[in-house]
Amino acid sequence: MAIVLSGQGLTIENLVKVARYGEKVELHPDAIGRINTCRAMVEKKIEAGEIMYGINTGIGEFSEVVLNDEQIKDFQKYLVYNHAAGIGDPMPIEWVRGAMVGRINVHAHGNSGCRIEITQTLVDMLNKGVTPMVCKKGSVGASGDLAPMSQIALLMMGEGQAYYEGELLEGKEALRRAGIPVPGLMARDGLATINGSNVLTAMSAIFLYDANNFLKQAEIAATMSLEALKANFGPYNTKIHEVRGFAGSVRSAAAIRKIAKDGDLLEKRIKVKVQDAYSMRSTPQVIGSAHDALGYARSQVEIELNGVGDNPIFFPEENLQLSGANFQGSPVAVPMDMAGYCITMVCVLSERRMNRLNNPALSVGLPPFLTEKPGMFSGLMLSQYTADMQIVEQRILSAPACIQSIPAAADQEDFVSMGMNTALKNFQIMENAYGILGIEFMAAAQALDIRNHQETPFKWGVGTKVAHDTIRKYVNFLDIDRPLYPDHNTMKELVQKAEILTEVEKVTGLLD
Repeated sequence: MAIVLSGQGLTIENLVKVARYGEKVELHPDAIGRINTCRAMVEKKIEAGEIMYGINTGIGEFSEVVLNDEQIKDFQKYLVYNHAAGIGDPMPIEWVRGAMVGRINVHAHGNSGCRIEITQTLVDMLNKGVTPMVCKKGSVGASGDLAPMSQIALLMMGEGQAYYEGELLEGKEALRRAGIPVPGLMARDGLATINGSNVLTAMSAIFLYDANNFLKQAEIAATMSLEALKANFGPYNTKIHEVRGFAGSVRSAAAIRKIAKDGDLLEKRIKVKVQDAYSMRSTPQVIGSAHDALGYARSQVEIELNGVGDNPIFFPEENLQLSGANFQGSPVAVPMDMAGYCITMVCVLSERRMNRLNNPALSVGLPPFLTEKPGMFSGLMLSQYTADMQIVEQRILSAPACIQSIPAAADQEDFVSMGMNTALKNFQIMENAYGILGIEFMAAAQALDIRNHQETPFKWGVGTKVAHDTIRKYVNFLDIDRPLYPDHNTMKELVQKAEILTEVEKVTGLLD
């Protein structure tokens, strides 16, 4: 069923359905009417010679330069050419598709002033699988994501490059094969295609979707480690978290209890310490704070997905056009900087639990580095090195980008959000996070197996058992040393695909 875009109600989940999974989109009939009404107003203003930014004036520092009638015809083309100034590797297709979804939803409000042909071409490109090739770098996150969005806008002229059916083609050829007419650019069309923070917002939406799954997997890994370390599950009692009042903490503790359900430790059938280390007993408070931070980031991203990020903005009911700065990416960049460093924080906690599993002074009877023949074999000693290296990289990347403004355009654009830097580094943080958590999963599974070798087996929680069994489909018990990089990469991929989460939620119910 197609996702209907009306300017309202676009969720992160629906954006991901289109961007990642190829769901079709369509414009709501009311949106088509609003777009056409706004365009009619713009055309009347052009005919009347009214001065309008980016239509019959230059842009940025050249906003005071008024264009004549002949220049207006070609200005949109040269605007897009000039701004298609990115650099670097191509973006993943899902980022570009997500940006196109966001831009269509902006147009659906009927405040952008472009022709319906422009918006419909974006719809057709999504539905027929034509995705512009867009360089990763070049946006400063204000005046919109001008460089990457301009590579999308090149397709409106049959230029640039695009992916179609697995091939990278010249833009005109991709559109031809898909049966999509080239709409061309008329007054306003180019700027209305590029003048919003749609790329960084789409990337942020996709990141938050994956981050929610990551945090749920962090709770599964934590539960496995807690059971392997014979933790006291008293700190996970719901009363402790409800009396403080943080929703994320309540949620996280509840998820861990679901995973540990029916296990000997949660059911108090095994003697445990009165009180464990912080890395064990404060997991709900830490992961919970990440849940709360990502919840705020989600609210901001979804406001942006459903708002009008454009300049100028047209109000047909009042025959009015206003110039402002709704392209400014800071409302998304600020919470997304926080979202990124929260993932790093959760990874630091994961590594601390993995350290306790490895360290015989802290592991409640487990052998050094989780090898049953220490000395001859070194077990998971070097796995911790690999996790630590990735955490240091995450810490470097966790410095906020939203405070790093560098003035541009002869100081006309003298404060910019740097939100694209935020979005890019967040994906680097997440890539490392998959590897770090995969190593904790691997260590926890190893420790649980060793417990069963050393002593009378105890019953694990229902979620822990499923998670352990899923890991063992891909990574064998480490009885004698072997090269570990294949196991590390396998576990990283397993976490990225969220297969452990999928299997666990079959027995626990959703961990949201």
